[in-house]
Amino acid sequence: MTHAPENFDYDLPPERIAQTPLADRAASRLMVLDRATGTVIHEHFRDLPKHLRPGDAVVLNDTRVLPARLLLRRATGGRAEALLLHPMAEGEPGGRWTALVRPAARLRPGECLAVEGAPAGADVMVRHERRLSGGESEISLVGMPPADLLRHYGHVPLPPYIKAPLHDPERYQTVYAEREGSAAAPTAGLHFTEEVLREIEALGARIVRVTLHVGLGTFLPARPEDLEAGRLHAEWFQVAPAAAMAINAADRVVAVGTTAVRTLESAARAAAPGDRVGATAGWTDLLIAPGHRFQAVDAMVTNFHLPRSTLLMLVSAFAGRERVLAAYRLAVAEGYRFFSFGDAMLIA
Repeated sequence: MTHAPENFDYDLPPERIAQTPLADRAASRLMVLDRATGTVIHEHFRDLPKHLRPGDAVVLNDTRVLPARLLLRRATGGRAEALLLHPMAEGEPGGRWTALVRPAARLRPGECLAVEGAPAGADVMVRHERRLSGGESEISLVGMPPADLLRHYGHVPLPPYIKAPLHDPERYQTVYAEREGSAAAPTAGLHFTEEVLREIEALGARIVRVTLHVGLGTFLPARPEDLEAGRLHAEWFQVAPAAAMAINAADRVVAVGTTAVRTLESAARAAAPGDRVGATAGWTDLLIAPGHRFQAVDAMVTNFHLPRSTLLMLVSAFAGRERVLAAYRLAVAEGYRFFSFGDAMLIA
């Protein structure tokens, strides 16, 4: 089967796109899909623990979304903005970043733009260094440490299909978010509450944390050239030694979100014989599409993804394209909420 994006399309009425999070994170609906039989059960997310087992490793991505959208002003008075994707220095925030900048085509190399909200004369600015391939730019943050600049003047970068304002930025963070570095939330984790996490541990499953900083691919459709080459945009990830040990000792590995899946399957490349994953860190450009042989993941929790997206391809690789698209059609008919603030699936 070809990996052409049109083979991962489906009809979605605009009103099914969730614009705001629910007041209770765990009140989201949960579709439980048996990937072997196609059987579907309709639950709520707070019911997730009853579908888990003692000996499971429930793997969470502990990345935290940066307030990575900066509103800018050119010396001419024109408006611009930058969405920071990741620091140029591997794994550590610094002054130079890869970013999506608008309008990049109009900006000169070395042009400085003032950061909106900064006091006059503070010299807090973004310098557009150069354009990179794939629509990205290299920028420098000038005038104060990057973490302080983003904390004071940055905005949470919501996906473009969310039009409603987000009154509480913490609702676009998981309750276990810890390591800053993402341009978008690992949205399957948005449904968890502290109570759900305690219930999972009480039944004898283990919570394991890994990190993948979500980057450019969240904002772009699947590109034919990437699919043909079998690679995706690179994102920084880490599986620490203790996490690798817990995952390798588990009876079953339940990945929370496509970012955790991508982290684990990338870490499988570093696994010793007989292990699922190895302790590793670095950049991964792994594209998971139908035909991928899963080495680390036995079950996954995931949201409902955009048509023609690489995330939908990943889920289809795990459960089968026809089975997944049938589940999506059912979700539409049953009134499920879609995308970042929408409902969830458990595929096991």
